[in-house]
Amino acid sequence: MDTRLNIMVVEDNDDLREATLEALQAMGHTVRAVDCAETLDDELGQFQADLLVLDLNLPGEDGLSVAQRLRVANPDIGIIMVTARDQVRDVATGYGAGADIYLAKPTSFEALGAAVRALSRRVGQHEPHKLMLTLNAATRQLHGPLAVVDLSNTEYVLLAALAQAHNRCLEHWQLIELSGKTPETMSKGALEAQVVRLRRKLENAGGQSLTLKAIRGTGYQLQVSIEIRKMEPG
Repeated sequence: MDTRLNIMVVEDNDDLREATLEALQAMGHTVRAVDCAETLDDELGQFQADLLVLDLNLPGEDGLSVAQRLRVANPDIGIIMVTARDQVRDVATGYGAGADIYLAKPTSFEALGAAVRALSRRVGQHEPHKLMLTLNAATRQLHGPLAVVDLSNTEYVLLAALAQAHNRCLEHWQLIELSGKTPETMSKGALEAQVVRLRRKLENAGGQSLTLKAIRGTGYQLQVSIEIRKMEPG
């Protein structure tokens, strides 16, 4: 039986985007489709994609840049580039930017389906949020493979809330309220500074890079699983 995947299609041509979405859904996958990188970032805050079907000629940030940064943020994600750029140097650049499979337009949906099936053997079996860290409710400490890190009360509250939130994502206003402030008394800049400190502590404990990801126009998403336990000192 084929593995069912969560697939994000990034294509600025309306007709092709809709046709690709419908074809992948007909194959049994859960699919969302967007027309640019900015919308992609917003959607990824709510949708845990296993695989990206990515056009390169996008408005704003191009597909190569998108692939590069998503590959850093999520090394396990599958990336299929589908593009009219078909020169040898273009293919080499695409693989260098993080593509798993590079398909030149026009390509058939049969070929795309075969590429998805090939990648499903890898992306359908990994654990995208492998448990790495433990939050101690008794001591307000973060335990990781590299260190045990002390948290302030506010940092503990924020991290516990993110760990338990849907898709590990909270909006700016929610994080501000959890900090004991209101949007009128705490700017997004002050919230960002607080998040930077918390991100540094996550990484010091042993989390991967980009453990706390900014979701443009929305808020922040925790990129690792955290177990919350009460462990008395001693």
